[in-house]
Amino acid sequence: MAVLSFAFLFWMGVFYFHFTTPIADFGGTYKEGMLGQPLYANPVFSQTSEVDASLTQLVYSGILKYDKTGNLVNDLAEKYEISEDKKKYTIYLKQGVLWHDGEMLTADDIVFTVNVIKDPAYKSPLRQNWQGVEVKKIDEYSVEFLMEDQPYFRFLDSLTLGVLPKHVWENIAADRFLLTEYNLRPIGTGPFKFVDMQKDSNGNIITYNLKSFADYFGGKAFINNFSFVFYSDEESLISAYSKKEINGINGVSPEKISGIDLGKNTNVYEINVPRYFAVFLNKNKSVPLAEKEVRRALRFGTSSQAVINTVLHEKAKCIDGPFLNESSKCHEGGYDIEKAKSILEESGWKVGDDGVRSRNDVRLRFNLLTIDWPELSNTAFELQNQWSALGAEVEVNVLSVSDLRQNYIRPREYDAILVGQAISFNPDPYSFWHSSQKKDPGFNFSMFENEEADEILLETRKEFNTEKRNEKYNRLEEIIDEESPAVFLYTPMYLYVLNKQIQGIDFENLNDVSHRFSDIEKWYIETKRVRK
Repeated sequence: MAVLSFAFLFWMGVFYFHFTTPIADFGGTYKEGMLGQPLYANPVFSQTSEVDASLTQLVYSGILKYDKTGNLVNDLAEKYEISEDKKKYTIYLKQGVLWHDGEMLTADDIVFTVNVIKDPAYKSPLRQNWQGVEVKKIDEYSVEFLMEDQPYFRFLDSLTLGVLPKHVWENIAADRFLLTEYNLRPIGTGPFKFVDMQKDSNGNIITYNLKSFADYFGGKAFINNFSFVFYSDEESLISAYSKKEINGINGVSPEKISGIDLGKNTNVYEINVPRYFAVFLNKNKSVPLAEKEVRRALRFGTSSQAVINTVLHEKAKCIDGPFLNESSKCHEGGYDIEKAKSILEESGWKVGDDGVRSRNDVRLRFNLLTIDWPELSNTAFELQNQWSALGAEVEVNVLSVSDLRQNYIRPREYDAILVGQAISFNPDPYSFWHSSQKKDPGFNFSMFENEEADEILLETRKEFNTEKRNEKYNRLEEIIDEESPAVFLYTPMYLYVLNKQIQGIDFENLNDVSHRFSDIEKWYIETKRVRK
């Protein structure tokens, strides 16, 4: 009898699995490890921190958002219209969208958020993007954006900005905006809402807990609970994953990826993100670097591939300019140390007894600053060795992010700096290369200035024809290549580590690392079986 019962149950199981299929179900908890600390889970300020940007992506919604391919799709918008002259954008909002506190989202929230960004008193890093844009409420669920001067081809990208609730923020003065508790206890309309956080005895946030928002307009997320767990170093982060204390890691350096106990239950997603790393040469602070021949020699004397092979373990692609399109040939083909030496010799830079070149009592010496991330510090020392072979004396200084930003980048107090720049699959290089962006908060770290380049950068901002815009960009690349204001190195792969129990992941291109959560409501852990 027992044998018959076992056989019956066995075949029942066989039939059940044969005639049913698993689908996503609600439930489960996902814990992601991150380096750093959250400061401003606030879309007005979050752009300068990967941690803040990730939190904001989960809690807030924008008028538009990026899909899995990096293209724009509606989020809070039901639809939008663009005038023929590309200077007026009319947005029709979805009705019935709720804030996490139960209030209704309206056009007033859109107008309030944009005006906060535009007001210099709030010191938003996004302010530059919204200059010359007027926002006007039409009715409770429609707003209008007017370009006061020229149209801008990337304006729709600006509408991915997370929207603040006016009823929460309107009575907070500008000088208190960065200090209010709502920066860490946010109220948004996104798929997850803030629950609580835990801190250690020093006040550092250890965990930051979110819960799926049942009334999310895009449909309740399958995963019930989402927690970020913060670590001070990569070793602790990797150890926590190996011990199954977390289910995923937000980005692992190529050097450390081999140290993770991957096993059969881990997926490592290698994702191309539009960002690059380069050495920006400040001609205003260094006598040798003020000379174009020296900058060109450094470019020809740099092997990006050696950096990629030795430091990045081949988890990157080399580049030869500020655009990451496929038609751009990597400058590795132009690596020629003998040509670099010849350029210096012909320019009068002669090698001294100590192996360092000089001319008119000026030594070919400069400082190279970078951030205390292993891949960047190791890259800096690799470049130091390569440039030493040219006869250049390079002093490397490795600094914290905050020290580098506050004391060197903002006042532009450096000879050369190794940092990254995040662009887009639909790039606008204006803030990186226009002469008006030489001072903070601009990103023209090379202090690059060229009249023709400035004209191109202004013209392309109002050119909606992609082919014509790319033609102008090709000319801009030629100018930058000739002037050599930077030594372009590589675009790294984003290595995202997830336990295989996390399913529903589907992205191809990420304009920004935080956009990995653009379809978070479709991720799932639990499953149920339904009839085929």
